[in-house]
This record gives sequence, structure tokens and C-alpha cells, in this order.
Amino acid sequence: MHDPTDPVGRLLFNVLAMVAEFEADLARMRTREGMKVAKAKGRLRGKQPKLSPKQEAYLVALHRARQHTIGELEE
Repeated sequence: MHDPTDPVGRLLFNVLAMVAEFEADLARMRTREGMKVAKAKGRLRGKQPKLSPKQEAYLVALHRARQHTIGELEE
């Protein structure tokens, strides 16, 4: 094990840190490229809503009519 206070230890630490940063950059680049391809193919849609638009409109109408609280509607 190298002492991080001497020049060789600092060099080794910095080289390893640069390699780790390089690997993280590569992973980010591959992810962005994959998302770009998926978007071009129409497959990148993000998180899907839990309720259909019809269900959401119904719950909003109930709340606006003051028939139920949000807590009651969550159940």
C-alpha cells in the first residue's frame, strides 16, 4: 500500500481517480446514446402514469365537488 502523503502515493491515487472518472463518463455517454436511439424509435416514454386520464378526471371532479378529501381519494 502506498502512502498518500508521498509523491508516488499521490500519483497513484490521482491516476486511479482519473480512471474512475473516465469510466463514469463512458457510462454516462453510453446511457445518453441509448436514450437517443430509444427516443428515435419511439420507445423512450419515461414513467407511465398510474391512472388513466379518465380515472384522474373522475378523482379531480370528486375532490372539486368537495365530496372527498385527498386523503380519502388516495385510499
